[in-house]
Amino acid sequence: MVRTQIQLTEDEARALRRLAAEGSTSMAALVRDAVDELLAKRRGVPEAEVRRRAIAAAGRFRSAHDDLSERHDAYLATDTAP
Repeated sequence: MVRTQIQLTEDEARALRRLAAEGSTSMAALVRDAVDELLAKRRGVPEAEVRRRAIAAAGRFRSAHDDLSERHDAYLATDTAP
């Protein structure tokens, strides 16, 4: 194992201590479990597959707005046409 130092907020540390005590485990074990879960989730779909899906989706949708590509932020912010 590699020794690593992290910083948590007071609330995060308090909640993690509570979970560790309830589960009769250590805070370090809980952090390792969380990291393992995050890594497994990220590994779920290979990057090549994500790219293939994005390319396949490109151009498949239509909009009533002819300026959507230029003003997408404005449409997203207001949820209606500006």
